Amino acid sequence: MEKFEPQTDEHVASIRSAIEPGTRKAACLLQWGPVETLLTPEVTLNTARDLMAAAAHAEADIAFLQWCRDTLKVDQNTAGHMLLDIRAGRPAPGDKVALRIEAVAGAKTNQPIVRVGRGSMKGDLSPNEARQMARHWTEAALAAQIDVRLRYVLGEQPGLAPEDIEQIFTKLQGLHR
Repeated sequence: MEKFEPQTDEHVASIRSAIEPGTRKAACLLQWGPVETLLTPEVTLNTARDLMAAAAHAEADIAFLQWCRDTLKVDQNTAGHMLLDIRAGRPAPGDKVALRIEAVAGAKTNQPIVRVGRGSMKGDLSPNEARQMARHWTEAALAAQIDVRLRYVLGEQPGLAPEDIEQIFTKLQGLHR
């Protein structure tokens, strides 16, 4: 598995506000290796929510396994089966998301992991990295919604051509990087 290490662009899933061509609706552009897709702000926010939930689940799963071993003196295999039963009772979110997201309790490492993927891209995150990613995705979704409204207002200003507005947003996006 690839780790999310910001060494090259291929290892980093980036997301930023965008607009949907043609409709001019709010969108978020996901870029990760060969993956490039436009997402709705709703899907982006759903993904952020699931990243946060997976981080919490992964940490809780590790704590549960540790408690089973230390307090109940249960072997690893039995504790693992108990955890699977608990996970089966967790409600599965049904909303559309942009990534495959899975909470993992690293049995060998005893570390919580959030496993993410889309298409051929995949990676493992620590819970804190998943939370940081979720915050960034939330910001991108909110920025996309604000940007569409700001573009509308700027378009109403006399003397500003569509090219001028695009130049303003290109400069603004460059500041955020």
